[in-house]
Amino acid sequence: MSTTDKATTETPDPASPASAAADSADAAAGAQLSTAPLDDSPTGPAVGIGVIGWVRWFWRQLTSMRVALILLFLLSLGAIPGSLVPQSNVDALKVADWKREHSSWVGVADKLQLFDVYSSVWFSAIYLLLFISLIGCIVPRSWQFVGQLRGRPPAAPRRLDRLPAHTTWRTEKTPDEVLGYARTVLRGSRFRTEPGKGHVAAEKGYLREAGNLIFHVALIVMLVAFAWGQYFKSEGGKLVLRGTGFSNTLTQYDDFKSGTLFDPDDLPPFSFTLDRFDATYEMTGPQRGTPRDFKAYVTFSDGAHGTPQKREIQVNKPLVVDGSKVYLLGHGYAPIVSVTDPTGKVIFKDAVPVLPQDANLTSTGAVKVTDGYKDKDGKKEQLGFNAVFVPSFAGEGMGTMFSQFPALLNPQLALNAWHGSLGVDSGLPQNVYRLTTTKMEPFKDESGQPFKQKLALGDTMTLPNGAGTVKFEGIERWATFSVTHQPGSGLALAGAIAAIAGLAGSLFIQRRRIWVRAVTGEDGVTVVEMAGLGRSESTKLPQELAELAAQLHQQAPSAPDPVEETPEGERG
Repeated sequence: MSTTDKATTETPDPASPASAAADSADAAAGAQLSTAPLDDSPTGPAVGIGVIGWVRWFWRQLTSMRVALILLFLLSLGAIPGSLVPQSNVDALKVADWKREHSSWVGVADKLQLFDVYSSVWFSAIYLLLFISLIGCIVPRSWQFVGQLRGRPPAAPRRLDRLPAHTTWRTEKTPDEVLGYARTVLRGSRFRTEPGKGHVAAEKGYLREAGNLIFHVALIVMLVAFAWGQYFKSEGGKLVLRGTGFSNTLTQYDDFKSGTLFDPDDLPPFSFTLDRFDATYEMTGPQRGTPRDFKAYVTFSDGAHGTPQKREIQVNKPLVVDGSKVYLLGHGYAPIVSVTDPTGKVIFKDAVPVLPQDANLTSTGAVKVTDGYKDKDGKKEQLGFNAVFVPSFAGEGMGTMFSQFPALLNPQLALNAWHGSLGVDSGLPQNVYRLTTTKMEPFKDESGQPFKQKLALGDTMTLPNGAGTVKFEGIERWATFSVTHQPGSGLALAGAIAAIAGLAGSLFIQRRRIWVRAVTGEDGVTVVEMAGLGRSESTKLPQELAELAAQLHQQAPSAPDPVEETPEGERG
């Protein structure tokens, strides 16, 4: 028995009818391995084909794989402006800042809808065309694949020795016995077999095209999931002081963004109270100050009348409620400040959150006294204080107001005082962590400089000219939470996994055919031929054919070579 990668017999005359017929049979056998839809359209539309002809030509172009890849590239390219330019539905303040800083580009950006990229006409058109193109690619391939699954392996070509992988031997078994053994061997290797006249045809590797179809269907699933998530998503942030609570209603959020089709009634009803927040840091060594653990302890209630439950929320371990996730994002401090008027009456006392500016929680903020204050002459005014808070002050003469450690080792609060109008009655939105001083005047010290003072915990600052006092009463903690609802994320994950699996199948599964022919030779001994043909060149096909031939050879071993007779005159 011998296995060769090329024909082992004489080469027939290419001009002979037998050779032409063999070429035709071999070409047909190879062509049937292709599962791609037939492209019988010309390279361009013919002249005078009419409206229907143009529509068909456009449809064939749109549903071609080439155009699908171009549209996928354009979709990725179109998402770049959405990442570089602030979007109106995400942060309107950043959009306003961008327009102010790039005023010369505002007209062009508005015309191109760069502030609403994902809901723009051009991005939606690309998305829709890609969706249609993928469906147009999948439907004909699916019907063709179903037809091939229902079909049977084709008959063996006349010249098996012309196929890329071929082997032959002689055996004393009858042709029917050899073909019966061949069907058993091929079925044992999961080949689909089809008996023919003097041969057995077998085929394997149908999952290659199935993997290709799964990949394209998975792309559609991912597109649907992304669109679903984009239109119905919601995400909001909330800063919660220790001891205070949050209810999942639109008015409770500090900032909120949502998809175009989001309905506020879709927010799941729940609430929680921040009972305690713990943070631990590395105390010594080169990693001193590195965070080790953040944990928020909350009392959670599901629904309007849910039973309160104790829960813990950690970084990357959110609280999951009806498809929404509550993430712990950040934390900080809130100095408790009290303010008295010239008569000694306490007109303000509250914990004022300040925002961290560095890893050691050096924080800045503003204390705003909007109501209840009158100066010593009885005139109504508003007070404002710019605040800088450090949880671990280095000490007098040891540097400026920068924290040396994120924990409360030596807390200090620096304030400078203003009086006048805070502008909160103008109806315009304001940053609660920033003091607007356009209609205010600073308090002045004895030297005429703006009045400011640094306070340790429990210290009191006396305002100039008997304007009142400010006391650093204590320190609270706060944590920020993000409540996100991203529908379709599970579907997108399933689509991504299916796309990877389908792509792996289309790349690594090889479609191939094996033929076994057994005929009685002129000397009465059965001649066995085996040959294989793959859709693509692969070194595995000759190896697989050799393994199958070895199994069949065990059932139908080679016959002994014929003994040549010696002429009578040559005998001794």
